[in-house]
Amino acid sequence: MTTRTRPGTARTALVFALITGAALGLTACAGGDPATAPAGASGAPGAAKGALPTEDVVSAVKKNEAAAKLLPADVRQRGSFTIASSVATPPSSAYLPDGKTVVGVDADFAAAVAKALGLELEREVVGFEAILPALGSGKYDVGTGNFGVTEERRKAIDFVTYINDGQGFASRADSPLKAVTDLTQLCGLKVAVNAGTTFERTLEQNKGRCAEAGRKPYEVNVYSETGAIWMSLQQGRSDVVMNTINGVRYAVTQQKNVKFLNEYRRLDVGFAFKKGTPLAPAFQAAVNGLKADGTYDRILRKWGVTGSGIATSQISPPEIPAPKK
Repeated sequence: MTTRTRPGTARTALVFALITGAALGLTACAGGDPATAPAGASGAPGAAKGALPTEDVVSAVKKNEAAAKLLPADVRQRGSFTIASSVATPPSSAYLPDGKTVVGVDADFAAAVAKALGLELEREVVGFEAILPALGSGKYDVGTGNFGVTEERRKAIDFVTYINDGQGFASRADSPLKAVTDLTQLCGLKVAVNAGTTFERTLEQNKGRCAEAGRKPYEVNVYSETGAIWMSLQQGRSDVVMNTINGVRYAVTQQKNVKFLNEYRRLDVGFAFKKGTPLAPAFQAAVNGLKADGTYDRILRKWGVTGSGIATSQISPPEIPAPKK
């Protein structure tokens, strides 16, 4: 199996600068105090601060004949699948210093599944908010971008789950916030999120809670790139960041003057496909095969996200209920 990455709309010098400069430590702010990192932080064990792990956990994967037999005939004949990948922040996804090699939890699982199915993986880097519509149009076979399984998305997208992540919060170290267990704690504050995410949806759907509590509404600051949300926090243009649990845990270990607040809710995360895809059973069998042969746990350990393991891969499971507050 070989992996070819084609340039996409998200792979520009600006994006790379934002990701490496902000998500990996804001350069001038790199080297956050490890003593303040929360238990279970997602920085990979043994990796230098700001460095990404390079352990090879995929090349030894053997073809899973039973899973490969579940592939549709046209895909077996083609011998490849196309994947649209969003590159945001470690441990989910990031670029190596060369600015073009994509690594992370998503990349390792995609590569491992491709090997298990005996297919070549052809990756194109695409902006997060463009991936799901592109799957619906048939432009790509698969999408990755730490896509949480929600009821709204399940109407148009099929998922094959491989980890459990979700929504978490971070703030500057001097913030009086200790945890966000009720969204009314955000009233009057500016919250930075990525466009087209479950974070943006959650905040927009619950904006009315502040008015009901007789308080000033929170402001949702939406950015297209993950690096920009951390810059907005460091520069005081936002008070709080809402992002993936694993991404937030990792980021606070790489930046000074930033703290992890808490997990707000959990969501299953999966490969995304056009609704009704015939690829889902093969991908599900491949993921479960990786669990059986130990590759699954090796990927989680490499990226320091063992708390995100799932018992078994599922096809489009129901959304994990949100907190009532």
